[in-house]
Amino acid sequence: RRWIDFLLDILPRLKNIDFTHLPHLHQQMLNMFYVTIWQEAISDFSEEAVRENLYALADSPVMLNELLALLQYCKDQIDFIDTPSSLPYECPLDVHCTYSQRQLLVALDYINFGAMRQGVLYLPDKKTDVFLITLNKSDKEYSPTTMYNDYSINETLFHWQSQSTTTDTGSVGQRYINHRSRGSKVLLFVREFKNDLVGAAPYTFLGTVNYVKHNGSRPMNITWKLDHPIPAKYLKKTNKLVVG
Repeated sequence: RRWIDFLLDILPRLKNIDFTHLPHLHQQMLNMFYVTIWQEAISDFSEEAVRENLYALADSPVMLNELLALLQYCKDQIDFIDTPSSLPYECPLDVHCTYSQRQLLVALDYINFGAMRQGVLYLPDKKTDVFLITLNKSDKEYSPTTMYNDYSINETLFHWQSQSTTTDTGSVGQRYINHRSRGSKVLLFVREFKNDLVGAAPYTFLGTVNYVKHNGSRPMNITWKLDHPIPAKYLKKTNKLVVG
């Protein structure tokens, strides 16, 4: 709702806005929109190409009205209560909302999309680990080393398997285990399948999680406790005992 409300407000006013002076949170949300429409992120809000693209949309009333109508329709269809993420930095992502990979990455100020590998990303400036999890994997699309065993145990506990090279004594494994004492955050994003009817499936943001325990090494099997319980509508998708 928060992102849609922002877009419904700003899109009709694009020609009257200095994008370089928008608050950082609003720049993040505008960048989420920009990467959705133009498939590339804004690295510099003063770039002429950025202004030209956004002004061209403002000068296309039919397209603009279609977008506004679609956004309003999507907002009216929301059937759950979303919650702002409790992060120590500005971020427009809300818990239990669904985002494409690029939308959620630019919302975290990360635009180097090509460097995202195997569903894990560490943002040192934010002291944040990001996990992008596909629950139901196909043998055709994933190698044996990436067929991780990920599922919810119940509404507050999630079982996650690390990359096959991660050890519990290595720097990455230790960061996972000691993230609270080190002041770092772990964010969990999940999707049921890699693709849906229109292409790459989006991810649902399950929020921040905290380390509970682990077993094994190369890979590590970690149990995380979610700060926000998984709603019943998602639990059937994330619980392996139900979907498997």
